[in-house]
Parts: sequence; C-alpha cells; structure tokens
Amino acid sequence: MEAVKKTKDYVVLKKRSGRFAVQNIQNQYVKGEEKTKILLKEGLIKLSTPKKKEEAAEAAASTAPATPPA
Repeated sequence: MEAVKKTKDYVVLKKRSGRFAVQNIQNQYVKGEEKTKILLKEGLIKLSTPKKKEEAAEAAASTAPATPPA
C-alpha cells in the first residue's frame, strides 16, 4: 500500500485495487462512517445521493410483465 496523506491523527493509504484505507495513530484500521468522513474531508472521495425509492419502484414496474407467465 502507498501512503497518500499523513497527519498527526491518521495515515491514508491507497491499495493496489484503487481503494483507500485509513490507519489511526495506534496502527488500527478505521472503518465505517469515521473512515468516510476522513476521506471526504481530504477530498479523496465524493458521495453520490441515493436514488429515491419512488424512481426505483417506477423502473421496476415498467420492466415487469403485465401478465404473469403461465
């Protein structure tokens, strides 16, 4: 892994797969929401807004067959 950014609180690493890992000063990996907040703050990732459930339901309804197969 390659070190992308080092601060006094954590180290951001880039894996060969292109994903990021974050280690705190105790060399423990940071996970979940805390990791996401750190990567957003550093500008390494962008979050997209989730699709609305109504749009997903309409798309599923339009692709579903009108009559059930016999």
